[in-house]
Amino acid sequence: MSEQSPQENAPTSAAILEAVYEVIQQRKQHPSENSYVASLYTKGLDKILGKIGEEAAETVAAGKGGERDEIIYEVADLFFHTLVLLGYYDLSPELVSRELQRRFGLSGLEEKAQRGK
Repeated sequence: MSEQSPQENAPTSAAILEAVYEVIQQRKQHPSENSYVASLYTKGLDKILGKIGEEAAETVAAGKGGERDEIIYEVADLFFHTLVLLGYYDLSPELVSRELQRRFGLSGLEEKAQRGK
């Protein structure tokens, strides 16, 4: 019997965001010295926000460069660090999904106008 790689055991599609979030929450609640996530939480909110800004800038640069694999890699980093921010506030990615569902089918202009009320 051959061992499966971690990628073969990974959840598919949208379920992966929730699965990564759960690991992030575990690392937050049970920090260890060799955990990148725990180190971000130890360094605090400003460090987490700085990483999101850094990853957003790298995503912009990748988009400008147009290299498919680089765009995917940088967006994954941006999503990951955004999940860390959600974890900081104990906000599940499910809440973001619900907000996107609420907006689905609305004109972006219409949705933005509704937020101002």
